[in-house]
Amino acid sequence: MPQEEDLGFQINNLSRMIRRQTDKIAFQNTDGEDDPAVPGNAQQGWIIGYLYHHQDRDVYQRDLQEVFHLRRSTVTGIVQQMEKNGMVIRSSVKQDARLKKITLTPRAVALHESIISGIQKTEEMISKGLTSEEKKAFLLTCQKIRENLEAEDPSRTRKRGPCDD
Repeated sequence: MPQEEDLGFQINNLSRMIRRQTDKIAFQNTDGEDDPAVPGNAQQGWIIGYLYHHQDRDVYQRDLQEVFHLRRSTVTGIVQQMEKNGMVIRSSVKQDARLKKITLTPRAVALHESIISGIQKTEEMISKGLTSEEKKAFLLTCQKIRENLEAEDPSRTRKRGPCDD
């Protein structure tokens, strides 16, 4: 079978195209140029997202270690890089001077919102011209593919994916 007829080949290509399109929309500054201080890796992006959704409470390095199942030294390095890039601020708390609360800078909040906007615009772009029946059929196909893959690897923890309802 030609490579172009392989589902995995097509899914992988679509995934790369979608990521490039989302990045193109989300990671440009107001001048239309790429912003050099955006998160250097996906882990930083996930941390920004976590901090964004937990702005109503104090978040410490140990919280990030637990949530992302990372070693202390790994989180230290990531947070230091994010602080250097102006994405987070570490500040002492009254009850324990050893603890450093991690908060997003306004720049990181704007970046997160830009990423979400980029995802929404990309979603509109990729679903343009599709009927609701086509979208439902595609989502059902994604679910079946995911179930096929999970059946081959029962040790995987079931997580909801982008194709879930």
